[in-house]
Amino acid sequence: MSPMPPQSCDTFVVLPDKTKGGAVIFGKNSDRPSGEVQEVVYEPAADHPDGAQVQCTYIQIPQVAHTHAVILSKPAWMWGAEMGANEKGVVVGNEAVWTNALDGSDEKEERLLGMDMVRLSLERSSSASEAVDVLVALLETHGQGGPCSDTDPDLLYHNSFLVADHTEAWVLETAGQLWVAQKISEGYRNISNCLSIGSEFDKSSSNIRDVAKEKGWWDGAGDFNFTKALSSGADTRRKKCGEKLLHDLTKDGDFSLRHMLTILRDVPSEISRPVEHHHPTASSMVSVLTPPGGSAGPSCHWFTGTPDPQRSVFKPFVFTPNARISPFIKSPAIENDPAKKTPRFERAVDRSHVLYRRQQAALKAAAAETVTTLRQLEEQCIEETLNTLGSLEPGSLSELDDLFKDCVDSELKFYK
Repeated sequence: MSPMPPQSCDTFVVLPDKTKGGAVIFGKNSDRPSGEVQEVVYEPAADHPDGAQVQCTYIQIPQVAHTHAVILSKPAWMWGAEMGANEKGVVVGNEAVWTNALDGSDEKEERLLGMDMVRLSLERSSSASEAVDVLVALLETHGQGGPCSDTDPDLLYHNSFLVADHTEAWVLETAGQLWVAQKISEGYRNISNCLSIGSEFDKSSSNIRDVAKEKGWWDGAGDFNFTKALSSGADTRRKKCGEKLLHDLTKDGDFSLRHMLTILRDVPSEISRPVEHHHPTASSMVSVLTPPGGSAGPSCHWFTGTPDPQRSVFKPFVFTPNARISPFIKSPAIENDPAKKTPRFERAVDRSHVLYRRQQAALKAAAAETVTTLRQLEEQCIEETLNTLGSLEPGSLSELDDLFKDCVDSELKFYK
């Protein structure tokens, strides 16, 4: 297939040697087809009986005995998620990639979407390395495929993933059922809508070299280079811009939550995309994964749940035994949902949640004034949240049960 224009996402991670307080800081902008609504949902931990199945976006697969609690930012029409975190301190985000293994026909078969794999890996893993193993097993067992948009059934792609916990990160890149994985132990890393792993990978599918030679993607001479063999020529400009931003902002070794927000809001690079773009930033996420028992308190995950990080508020979520999340950032149930019936997507539906509608209306009425006030609201929230997390007494997590919910409510009050 011919290279696609840059219309995917950007995902970033900075490791403890470059951050303030030794946290791992993860961030992602989820760029999606215009008009698609993204919701933020919380699913508590659960036990499942033997033989149980889980219905993903298109197919059912066997369920596991126990699933971890997860917080997810997801396109409202699908089961899977663009990005999220679990109660064990694992975070995952995916990117669309176009590869030489993508022929546009086999990928139309409904299998697992990359977003399904994001959610499944979070529900089933307790560390970044375990999440990679889960992703690989899902890919090799079930494969990836099916329309990746409810408004553009011809949008088909393979996936790359950035996975992290509080000590390390992994990049996993795929082409069909082929894959390579690279461990990141220090510094920083970002992925975009292009392959980025060359010859230096730590794990790979067992048959990758044989298949690459058989298909004519590699002549067998020298080291096998995944990107050179499988890349279809995707635009790497945005990834290079992200690398430069990471380089510049990590020089002092005190990279923080606010630095990641700066990257996600960068407009010249197109890392941040307005609603008017044909592939706008639909939602954004930042996770600060703190060392267990450290002075910074528990890990905290920040989500917008609304388009364009330049004009959205990042709201904090902390995993607690009784975490509650706002119903106003969850999309309404659709009767006879066209995404869940075959043939699919036969009619357009409005999946806007309350926060999405209120934000868009406020921006249309007074964009500049609204953004200024939103930034003030966010900065106050950041300051108060960081102070609270740093002074939290052991056993006091219940004080944060409604943290995210209260922040959504505060934002809604501003829009009235």
